[in-house]
Amino acid sequence: MAKPKRRYICQACGSVTHRWQGQCPDCGEWNTLAEEAPTTVFSAKHDLSSGGRPIAFEALDAPGEVLKRKSTGLAEFDRALGGGLVPGSAVLMGGDPGIGKSTLLLQAAAKIAQGGGSAVYISGEEAAGQVRLRADRLGLAGAPISLAAATSVRDILTTLSAMTPPALLVIDSIQTMHSDQIEGAPGTVSQVRASAFELIRYAKENGVALVLVGHVTKDGSIAGPRVLEHMVDVVMSFEGERSHQYRILRCIKNRFGPVDEIGVFAMEGQGLAEVGNPSMLFLSGRDTPVAGSAVFPAIEGTRPVLIEVQALIVRLASGATPRRAVVGWDSGRLAMLLAVLEARCGLNFSSAEVYLNIAGGYRLADPAADLAVAAALISALADKPLASDAVWFGEVSLAGEIRPVAHAAIRLREAAKLGFRRGFGPAEAGGDENFTALTLLPNLVDRIMGGA
Repeated sequence: MAKPKRRYICQACGSVTHRWQGQCPDCGEWNTLAEEAPTTVFSAKHDLSSGGRPIAFEALDAPGEVLKRKSTGLAEFDRALGGGLVPGSAVLMGGDPGIGKSTLLLQAAAKIAQGGGSAVYISGEEAAGQVRLRADRLGLAGAPISLAAATSVRDILTTLSAMTPPALLVIDSIQTMHSDQIEGAPGTVSQVRASAFELIRYAKENGVALVLVGHVTKDGSIAGPRVLEHMVDVVMSFEGERSHQYRILRCIKNRFGPVDEIGVFAMEGQGLAEVGNPSMLFLSGRDTPVAGSAVFPAIEGTRPVLIEVQALIVRLASGATPRRAVVGWDSGRLAMLLAVLEARCGLNFSSAEVYLNIAGGYRLADPAADLAVAAALISALADKPLASDAVWFGEVSLAGEIRPVAHAAIRLREAAKLGFRRGFGPAEAGGDENFTALTLLPNLVDRIMGGA
């Protein structure tokens, strides 16, 4: 038998190295490498082709039980999940501290329990009394939820095995769980991986919908080993600024439905309230036209959402270094767009500070937002408001061309619902008398300067 090698695993990103060092070579974090217990390494002579239990194969079209989704009682939560919770599925939900993960899951568990299903809520971070205090504040004190405060996976599975499998099992959080089969403190890579594996296996064997709450690192990714995201069926991110009232539940991975679906919630005194029409949410306060404001019809999964893009240009004295500040969009894409506007349209941004903001704490990643950002920048530079009844969408290339984007018809229909009468975008999205096709970025400059 070969001698096992030492392995050091980064507690921040999960990368593996065979020697200890002060800084992780992958994520750059300091003092995060921890030694993992060595595993047995077998020689090439070890044969695994015998001694096991034969497995039974099935045809792809073999008849089987149809899995019916279970509604959480929250329409926005169900939308983000693709229609509801699938029995036997494992959901991993991450988000910043204090964003409302525990509140949302407590509300979902209460809805399921009040609807006749059984819900188990196990907290590893709070005492049972603290959870009851939150439930009382949310008006859910009478919900028949099975509540416990525990961190031992063995104790949890022993208790669950002695009772009827619940419809929903919430573990808050997976980083606090501890398996006595593995050495190490809770939260280490080996502990998180082993604890999640045992809980997921229980959920799949008993048809239980499992929701694991995960901590996040300072850059917003879920803490612990990356393999945790591969083990679960659904990965969700609860986003938003704590200073803002609104929260966005975004689906990043979904084996049972579309990816990038979102649910929108508003944090209120009685907990998280659903926002059925998020477009009105991100377009509030647009009564008076202001220079540097453009409306972009975004697509999140299958849902169109109208977003307001705001830009501000501040002229500087000669010799000063201009600043570029971005909130809710990619700063690298802004730099590229400014370069295209200068090179292809002859606009001068080099002597001005540029501030770009996506209203409502929203974060955009859709390349179709290029045209709306460009329109807002040109409007701010000219100090001339855009038409209040127009939306802008399209991808801008380095050659200054307006390229086509997906779901143009859906974007325009959503805009029409909210009273927008005109649309500006790539020629391929035309077909409507109220739509103005733009092929080159200079066409956009001429349109705005000429009074779009």
